[in-house]
Amino acid sequence: MSGLFAGKFNHTLDTKGRIIVPAKFKKNLGETFVVSLGLDGCLFIFPNERWEMFVEELDKLPGTDKSVRVLKRAFMANSSECEIDKQGRILIPAELREKVGLTKEGVFVGVGHKIELWDKDRYEANNNFDSIEDMAEGLTAYGISF
Repeated sequence: MSGLFAGKFNHTLDTKGRIIVPAKFKKNLGETFVVSLGLDGCLFIFPNERWEMFVEELDKLPGTDKSVRVLKRAFMANSSECEIDKQGRILIPAELREKVGLTKEGVFVGVGHKIELWDKDRYEANNNFDSIEDMAEGLTAYGISF
């Protein structure tokens, strides 16, 4: 079972669309892994085992539901197997970079069993944690307390 990812790390993309993977994340990613379109304007990076589990969960959803078919198609069509090169970088496919506006600076965010990769400006615009207490109060509806 792959480990957990936590923390936030900024790295710069080179002109070819390559970005250094934070050292803290390399071990748990494995030799190859999957980068896919994510939610909220970021990319998801899954260790292969977690990607397979995610796809299995998608496969359990009713294929007769059009929104399920579209969602599954969106994730599967916008995913790519990646590997870390000898310099510790991964090549993010141009199409995925364009879809999330990833241009010069990327932000890797560990979010449990996957990593989110954001364009720095988009991350800062969409992730305001000033009201974390208000957000945490909503977790009680899911049975989570601190």
